[in-house]
Amino acid sequence: MARVFITGSSDGLGLMAARLLASEGHGVVLHARNEQRAAEARAALPAAEAVVLGDVSTMDAMRSVAQQANALGRFDAVIHNVALGYREPRRVQTADGLSQLFAVNVLAPYLLTALMTRPDRLVYLSSGMHMGGDAGLEDLQWERRRWNGSQAYADTKLHDALLAFGVARRWPDVLSNAVDPGWVPTRMGGPGAPDDFSQAHLTQAWLAAGDDPAARVTGGFFYHRKPRRVNPAAERADLQDRLLDICRDLTGIGIA
Repeated sequence: MARVFITGSSDGLGLMAARLLASEGHGVVLHARNEQRAAEARAALPAAEAVVLGDVSTMDAMRSVAQQANALGRFDAVIHNVALGYREPRRVQTADGLSQLFAVNVLAPYLLTALMTRPDRLVYLSSGMHMGGDAGLEDLQWERRRWNGSQAYADTKLHDALLAFGVARRWPDVLSNAVDPGWVPTRMGGPGAPDDFSQAHLTQAWLAAGDDPAARVTGGFFYHRKPRRVNPAAERADLQDRLLDICRDLTGIGIA
């Protein structure tokens, strides 16, 4: 049985994946933004080994989450589920001077990947909206452009695919993949989302702990446990390396 750490798992798809994995006998550690949400997560899944605390909009909190997770022992898999949505009405600046959307959706999975004890598998939550992401990697913090929440979100979901594929190249001993869970009626997706909610958590859990050969791959992009067409930009090694270098320069921590 596997031990799996899932970021952003106090509710929504993260909690759903955790419940599924726990029901299959896997060890699960949750992550919540604050004490209140941690208490709600513990009540929702008493079988969880622990709940790690931290609002990963700041680098200090990202480092704290990595430290807390490492103190619990090595994980077989990490699901990078935490994210802000596409309906953010304005650019919010973090204590580090970054766009909060970029910090949570991109820098947090990057820094946790870099700082946590290396697992066997990594799963990064992307989105079908990544197809419209801007591959230019310019003005990532939206300092020069007029804010567009939908475009900013699409950009970060392309970045998540770049992270998954870049890590897959640099760490050939780790299975690193990206997932489109579908547009489903979560708090982020909204009540009108058309995709099948019952399917939205299955692929990330399968990639994290599945034993069949189709789940034991790397550098893939999946939807409902099937390979899915990816934005061609995500497969460009130069863009993968450039984003990894940008994140290294922002955090001072590299992924070799």
